[in-house]
Amino acid sequence: MNHVSHQVLHGLYTRQVKPGCTGDGDGCLLFVHGLGESGLCFEHLLDSPALGGRRLLVPDLPGYGRTPRDGRTRSLADSADELAAWLDLCGVRRAAVLGHSMGGVIAVLLAERHPDLVSLVIDVDGNTSPGDCVYSGRAAAMPQAEFIAGGHAAMMDDLYRAGLEDRAQRGYYTSQRLCDPAVFHRHSAELVAASAPEDLARRRAALKAPVVYIAGEPRGACARSRQLLQEAGVDVRAVGPSGHWPFIDQPEAFLAVLADILAENA
Repeated sequence: MNHVSHQVLHGLYTRQVKPGCTGDGDGCLLFVHGLGESGLCFEHLLDSPALGGRRLLVPDLPGYGRTPRDGRTRSLADSADELAAWLDLCGVRRAAVLGHSMGGVIAVLLAERHPDLVSLVIDVDGNTSPGDCVYSGRAAAMPQAEFIAGGHAAMMDDLYRAGLEDRAQRGYYTSQRLCDPAVFHRHSAELVAASAPEDLARRRAALKAPVVYIAGEPRGACARSRQLLQEAGVDVRAVGPSGHWPFIDQPEAFLAVLADILAENA
């Protein structure tokens, strides 16, 4: 069984597994969580033999989870740049990056802005078109002050009720309690703006690193996004039956697909 350590690593609260790696520079898999989430959502994957032999890094991004708050609301691009600097501090020269939802968009930005750092992008239900902007669209429709004053609390109430029957939403509620509403609102507005031109599928296809998109089926990425990914020639793997969190809804099937992707790109 892998040992999962929990620590503040160079400023970010991090779940880390390093099962017998021969060096810190390569063989790393970086997990990037989604909007309002934290690295806690990936915790149940980290002991899997499918990920054995790799250093696993699972940070809580600034403004999320248990990473100490510093009062800043970074852009998504800033978050990607800070992840690149953080990986350097961690001794990582090249990494495969698995990003969920907003984390998928950050993975794309990381690969665009730091192409020599990223060896593989595994994008799990990342935003592609406006139909994917469910919680982000709701937040972005409000002025920031209104969202902070009451909109975020109302969203939390809805998540609590949804979580009574849905495990993924239950976990999302837990992480949402820890996130900074101001950061959530800024990132929501940026996700809506990034999804509107419907060019994220083409941007994925244009990356220097290979890209595989894992879609929750049938309740994950919307039909328009699936169409755009297909037209762009992006490799899409479906995991189902699932919603937006296929790694929670179907963890064994997700890990089998992930193991195949990692083996194909070894």
